[in-house]
Amino acid sequence: MPHTMSRMGDVLAGFHAAWEFESDSVLIRFERGIRTPKLFQALGERRIPHEAIAGVTLTPGKRGTTVLHMVPRPGADPLMEAAAGQLKDGSDPYRLVLPAERETLAEYYADELRALLPAEAPGDAERYLVAAPEAPLQFKAYDGKASFDGKAVAFRWFWTGASSAKWKAGDQSFLVTDLSGVEWRSPEVFEGHLRLLRREAPVPQPAQADQDPAAVVFGLGYGPVHESLPFAASVLAAVRASGPAPAPVAAAAPAVRRDPADIAERIRHLGELHQAGLLTDDEFTAKKAELLAEL
Repeated sequence: MPHTMSRMGDVLAGFHAAWEFESDSVLIRFERGIRTPKLFQALGERRIPHEAIAGVTLTPGKRGTTVLHMVPRPGADPLMEAAAGQLKDGSDPYRLVLPAERETLAEYYADELRALLPAEAPGDAERYLVAAPEAPLQFKAYDGKASFDGKAVAFRWFWTGASSAKWKAGDQSFLVTDLSGVEWRSPEVFEGHLRLLRREAPVPQPAQADQDPAAVVFGLGYGPVHESLPFAASVLAAVRASGPAPAPVAAAAPAVRRDPADIAERIRHLGELHQAGLLTDDEFTAKKAELLAEL
């Protein structure tokens, strides 16, 4: 005989978030405390319908914790689609970390939730089932400011960071209806960016994001995950709602060999940050080595 949640509206509180179990969904409320990951603070709360969940796991965590994890169904959540597997565990909104002594309680809820899911893992969702962060949204990238009003994405270049290719192209505006998807590369990997994938680009898009007027690049303190990922998810959801299914989010691309002059310019910029005390000796050495490895 299948379980049903004994008391709908039961709440399981963990570190940084609390899950409220409802008849058709799980409502995740994220804490706003200073220790809470910034992405969680930016999201505030999210409702995850049962049909957006592919499975539930309970595993031991670090330092006396246990982790309850709802596995999102592919194609159901624009945030996770945009993230494309790049989120660190600590910033995964589908993981609830609890003290180990609450493992029995977590196991009870895991079993109750599993009983409400289909016996067989569902296939990819045909539409987004979890709401995207709402526009308007904006953030500062290294080479420009990105803004999204729900209908168009605008890039306004910064003279301090934008490449000459972007200056020549001028500030950009892209209607959602002209896009097929987005490509988000986490700034927590050294060279992050947000690239808009166009349905019909007049010319092939440059491989390097810093040369592509349909992309903004991230940098130290620019385009942080909690700002750029919700932005990417919001654009992706608007693209899917605007017409035929968009191109899938591109998998991480292999490193592109850069122009030596561009590498030299980036190293010079790193040197300035180092001189200004914004990079430690170790950070400067490590990032310089990463750049040199691209030659």
